[in-house]
Amino acid sequence: MEPKLEKKYGLITAIAMVVGIVIGSGVFFKAEKILTATGGNLKQGILAWVIGGIIMISCAYTFSVMATRYQYVNGVVDYAEAAMGKKYAFYVGWFMAIIYYPTITSVLAWVSARYTCVILGFSITGGECMTIACLYLVASFTLNALSPVLAGKFQVSTTVIKLIPLFLMAVVGTFMGVKSGMTAYNFTHYVSQSTKGGLFTAIVAASFAYEGWIIATCINAELKDAKKNLPLALIAGTFITMSVYILYYIGLAGTIKNEVMMAGGETGAKLAFQTIFSSAGGSLLFVFVIISCLGTLNGLMLGCTRGIYSIAARGLGPNPKVFSQVDPTTNMPVNSAILGLFLCALWLLYFYGANLTSSWFGFFTFDSSELPIVTIYALYIPIFIMFMKKEKELTFFNRFLMPSLSLLGSIFMIIAAWFAHGMAVVAFLIVYLVVMAIGALILRGKKISL
Repeated sequence: MEPKLEKKYGLITAIAMVVGIVIGSGVFFKAEKILTATGGNLKQGILAWVIGGIIMISCAYTFSVMATRYQYVNGVVDYAEAAMGKKYAFYVGWFMAIIYYPTITSVLAWVSARYTCVILGFSITGGECMTIACLYLVASFTLNALSPVLAGKFQVSTTVIKLIPLFLMAVVGTFMGVKSGMTAYNFTHYVSQSTKGGLFTAIVAASFAYEGWIIATCINAELKDAKKNLPLALIAGTFITMSVYILYYIGLAGTIKNEVMMAGGETGAKLAFQTIFSSAGGSLLFVFVIISCLGTLNGLMLGCTRGIYSIAARGLGPNPKVFSQVDPTTNMPVNSAILGLFLCALWLLYFYGANLTSSWFGFFTFDSSELPIVTIYALYIPIFIMFMKKEKELTFFNRFLMPSLSLLGSIFMIIAAWFAHGMAVVAFLIVYLVVMAIGALILRGKKISL
């Protein structure tokens, strides 16, 4: 009998994957951008976190309802198939495998390396940083490909570790800020005018920090009692995430002045930790930040290694027999994982050439950490519409209210992306259409029942 993915993850692991995939680099990496985009306006920054969090939670709730009804190999592809048919599911799976998973995973490898270089005193765009990024990428792949159970345990461990600096900053930073008056100062003094796009730019930046929860649905075929545990994991995980982010952001405001934080760039978070925990203590907690980023990278790689498998298991995509194979010993789709690593390497090369040095790509220069995320929200829209149309036996709340909020949130993200990125959206869309055209050519000749 051909090997199948086994039920090996429980509820705690699933919640840890949601929290662990989402909480990580984004809260540190994008907090700087949100602060800069809003001109140091903390109230507007918190509003960006709240709006992004509400969109995430509403979408997660709607997908959690779908999770009680559909279960196969890859969550979001399942939902696309149930709502729109196999052809649309193929295009969603193709986009996630070729663009979404590897772009986000490659950026996370660089972010993990970036904070490592801050500790070591290296340039965050130099050869040292990129070498470390490649090392982290390969190490995460190795862990997931050779021992998925160990990868799951690593995910739980890093989730606990990554909450330590966040909670300490939230509690100690807020307490010291209120006592010293720093929190009141930062809430009432703005550094500069908002950048172009302002709040929209901040919300799109927050979307990167919030993204990842949907990747946890890729393990629903490996999750024990998935129809019960996956909805619980999605809802609990997203609420925990939003709460932690807002508390951390407020705590950060109690450490140093906004203008110092904004001027510090990549070292701003380290400076904030050192201010309240001393130089040695701050550096130690910053090591926890690096571990936090690596935990997020591990969770993203988990989804990346299963990208092509999710469509190959349906008999679609390039060489489905090759990419649907599951190793009988490790119970991992190894061929799919290898392709996922290769795509990560390509997108890491693009990210460096487009964002970390003088652009190699001219007009085709865009932020691969944000625009793929907005695109996945666009792909949710037909799913939400058809879900409302088809699921007639559900309550009004589950069938219309929450999917409608999710739909409006997804549309809002598209509008915000245009305000935030302008013509770079067009450049990305051209690349997106080329990738999808290649997928269409591969799909041609495949006999599927729509």
